[in-house]
Amino acid sequence: MPVMRIKELREAAGMSQSALGVQMGVVQGAIGNWETEVSLPKTRDIPRLSKVLHCSIDDLFVKEQDPGSEDFPVPDYYDTPEEE
Repeated sequence: MPVMRIKELREAAGMSQSALGVQMGVVQGAIGNWETEVSLPKTRDIPRLSKVLHCSIDDLFVKEQDPGSEDFPVPDYYDTPEEE
């Protein structure tokens, strides 16, 4: 499961990998690696990345589903036979 939404946010901002790389001071390949999660940006670069992509730091990260929500699938192994 992906951890970050860099590609989605970059595309929404209308930026190429190369343009984002220039803004972040890294090569285009580094942006590609971040997007595919071969590697991730350094912690110190996260605030700058959020500014360049015009989003909050929280928005950079994929949100986990709340286990109490309807959309959260309950695994079959939690189904137990009803007692009679």
